[in-house]
Amino acid sequence: MTDAPTIPVFDGHNDTLLRLHMSGDDDRGVGAFLQGGVGGHIDLAKAREGGLAGGMFAIFTPSPQLGVDYLELMRAATYDVPLPDRLPLGDAQKAVLAMAALLLRIERASEGAVAVCRSVADIRAAMAGDALATVLHIEGAEAIDADLDALYALHAAGLRSLGPVWSRPTIFGHGVPFRFPASPDIGPGLTETGKRLVRACDELRIVFDLSHLNEAGFWDVAKLSARPLVATHSNAHALTPHARNLTDAQLAAIRETGGLVGLNFATCFLREDGRMRGDTALDAMARHLDHLIAALGVDHVGFGSDFDGAIVPDALGDASGLPRLLAHLKAHGYDDATLEKIAWRNWLALLERVWGE
Repeated sequence: MTDAPTIPVFDGHNDTLLRLHMSGDDDRGVGAFLQGGVGGHIDLAKAREGGLAGGMFAIFTPSPQLGVDYLELMRAATYDVPLPDRLPLGDAQKAVLAMAALLLRIERASEGAVAVCRSVADIRAAMAGDALATVLHIEGAEAIDADLDALYALHAAGLRSLGPVWSRPTIFGHGVPFRFPASPDIGPGLTETGKRLVRACDELRIVFDLSHLNEAGFWDVAKLSARPLVATHSNAHALTPHARNLTDAQLAAIRETGGLVGLNFATCFLREDGRMRGDTALDAMARHLDHLIAALGVDHVGFGSDFDGAIVPDALGDASGLPRLLAHLKAHGYDDATLEKIAWRNWLALLERVWGE
């Protein structure tokens, strides 16, 4: 038996609910998550083994017509992955409700081992009680109608973080494509409906996630929002010129608002060559962290793994490998106080600044 990890991790982004939702299990993934042993990056056993104390559990609605393995396409030296059209509102709402219900069913069946958290106090209580602290996040706001009625209903159900786009367009704005090499300066800014969404999220104190938003949309949010700017799972464009990564100007804007960037573990956003390959050294993660800390300050960087939604370094593997990452970062020169900030303290402080509790 290995010793329990000494530093817990709160992660800004994973796609575990989508993996479970699409698994075809009779119980829609509840048992698979709680019992483990069926693959994937995160389940309860892997979380406990790796010290994953909680995180943002994303709901992402896949496009039926996507028709390509975009992870495979991103193994090439250069690429521009074709993106699907907008999703119909009804289809998106059906999927979002199913995955939100899945998280609630996991909580109910876990007998206290999993908690759906709606405040920082909830997260702290879950961590103190050795329960996995989950926060409901939506990646791509296709399920939100133009009148924003669904936003208020989902907030009441526990939604506390929202990305207005994945990489396909929505009625709110435009995402960046999976393109390398490329700038995030692609396409127009927020629509008028998107601007209303920003104001409504400010009112409700919902984290407004900028990770997939194009650069014009990013600057629109920076002008409109009174809350800290947050990119839950993005890396440094200066090191890996992928359209999904953030420029130094964007990082400076996030720092000015007291925001946060979560380091994305997806290898295509880490490697200098932009390729989605598992044979990626953990040094690539340390290199991006160094840059993010230099640009943002040590209090404004966390983890945003993209577990279950990407290929991560083989040396990390899955959530059970988080202690190996922390050990590597310690050997790289980060002390325990800095590692605690990156691993969980910065995320909780950011959520207190946004949620107000």
